[in-house]
Amino acid sequence: MLSTVPPLLIWAIPFFLGLLAWEAYDAAKDQAETYNDRRDTRTSITMGLGFLVINAVFWKAITVAAMFVVWEYRIVDLGWGVAAWAGMILVDDFAYYWYHRAHHEIRILWASHVVHHSSQQYNLSTALRQTWTPYTGLLFWVWLPLVGFHPVMILTAQSVNLLYQFWIHTERIDKLHPWFEAVFNTPSHHRVHHGSNSQYLDRNYGGILIVWDRLFATFEPEVERVRYGLTKNIGTYSVVQVAFREYVAIGHDLRKQGIRFRHRLGYLFRGPGWSPTAN
Repeated sequence: MLSTVPPLLIWAIPFFLGLLAWEAYDAAKDQAETYNDRRDTRTSITMGLGFLVINAVFWKAITVAAMFVVWEYRIVDLGWGVAAWAGMILVDDFAYYWYHRAHHEIRILWASHVVHHSSQQYNLSTALRQTWTPYTGLLFWVWLPLVGFHPVMILTAQSVNLLYQFWIHTERIDKLHPWFEAVFNTPSHHRVHHGSNSQYLDRNYGGILIVWDRLFATFEPEVERVRYGLTKNIGTYSVVQVAFREYVAIGHDLRKQGIRFRHRLGYLFRGPGWSPTAN
């Protein structure tokens, strides 16, 4: 089954490297701060390579197997036509919006996603800073085979979505034409998403399209200068700490003396930063 899924992310590696080199050269010409820390860039690239290996060897196998099981119980088969592919890209992006939003609003999911926000730089290497624990993705896409989308289409659409998001992780591109900014996710919109400014927190979750954020009231335009990173930055380039630091923090909270069961649930399923004394 895995052999039927095109390895788009693997094929894209040469293009990633070429664009990284271009961005670094372009930033150096302007003496921009985009690439001011090679250690941070190295951490991002290492996290990306780890994601490719872990996802390809383990998580994708589980996802594909589960989707093919659900596919056997499909209500309808939508086929492989142009309309089906267009619908697939649209529905995948809708699923991604809620997947992404949930990973900001539920702490146990944030523990996986915080990896991507842990850099205080913002450049194309930041796009490669991906989680090593992508265990929840199946929950948001497993219903799609049931309504007629073939598992290979779903996995391909997910890769297309991730590939699209690579180019929006840059400061080298300013705002684009208003019609494009109104419909699609752009570098400007995604810079906001990576901001730790108070008005930018938990905004602009879209993958390819920004219309979901406009529809569900999570859109915020880029106005003031973006401060990248977390509200409390981790201060390390260790890939192990970047990958697992939040899980360790959750473990510490769950082991606090005298903690009630409902508070343990809160530490797991309420938002990042939640505590019994703060609510």
